[in-house]
Amino acid sequence: MSEAPVVVTGATGFVGGAVARALVAQGQRVRVVVRRGADLANLEGLSVERALGDVCDAESMRAALVGARGLYHVAARYSLWSRDAGDMYRSNVEGTRTVLQAALEAGVERVVYTSSVGTLGIPATGSGTEDTPVAITDMVGAYKRSKFMAEAVSREFVSRGLPVVIVNPSTPIGARDLKPTPTGQVVVDFLRGRMPAIVETGLNYVSVEDVATGHLLAYERGEVGRRYILGNQNLSLGEFLGLVAEASSRRPPRFKVPLFVALAAGMVSEAASYVTGKKPQAPIAGVLMARKKMYFDASRAVQELELPQTPVLVAVQQAVRWFFDNGYAR
Repeated sequence: MSEAPVVVTGATGFVGGAVARALVAQGQRVRVVVRRGADLANLEGLSVERALGDVCDAESMRAALVGARGLYHVAARYSLWSRDAGDMYRSNVEGTRTVLQAALEAGVERVVYTSSVGTLGIPATGSGTEDTPVAITDMVGAYKRSKFMAEAVSREFVSRGLPVVIVNPSTPIGARDLKPTPTGQVVVDFLRGRMPAIVETGLNYVSVEDVATGHLLAYERGEVGRRYILGNQNLSLGEFLGLVAEASSRRPPRFKVPLFVALAAGMVSEAASYVTGKKPQAPIAGVLMARKKMYFDASRAVQELELPQTPVLVAVQQAVRWFFDNGYAR
């Protein structure tokens, strides 16, 4: 096992937990940063050091990075709706600044920063790449805007001498999606019979385990300051739910809802959420994103990093099995 640890933020989450497990499986010494009171279920049985801290607390991040060899900054607030958008900016933008400043002071040899394909441009036709033109005005919702700004922060630190490699995961799917993520929630809603109709849109899907492997490969082989899309297969929502139906032996939705109907439902859903405090079933940001198919090309990561391409059906089967086994659906 490596003498100096690598530090992982966000390891209690879906992607961060997968990264931590991949590092442990590789025999590396891993130190995870966890907040007080965090749900540690994703770390059960995992041989890792735990450092109590918060990405917005500079002192705790400096302490977590003492003696560290490298850093995987995966932590982020990921939601298409929030009662307090300011909290999302504090976590995703200022938190990234705080973490990377601590890494710069610690003199780590390499940082992998987890961004999102949500920060990338989407062409009118075809698939987006790491170099498709984009501006912050193209970002829909607080989450995408905050990640766009946070990625700019990471490039700022590259110019200051911090060796940061940027990875842009597409839509991860697989086991251990505890919260679940917005995509996992779509699967759960389908399994519970709560999705009689859909808005036809499209995303790029990828196994969460491949995303984790992509992080490790980016650390080992990635070019400093360069982006790498960690993705796999472009699928319409109907095609994706067809895979979920195949994995669960259930029927896929038969009807499609016009966008304006979904937008109206989203407005009602969000209005109710401000009263109840519960997440809306149809966030407006999610509906607006559905106007364009978010298709991406992961060729750079496949060619330069040798990113694995596990069939999406396999990842869907793993997700469905885990949701059933853990009581999310019957």
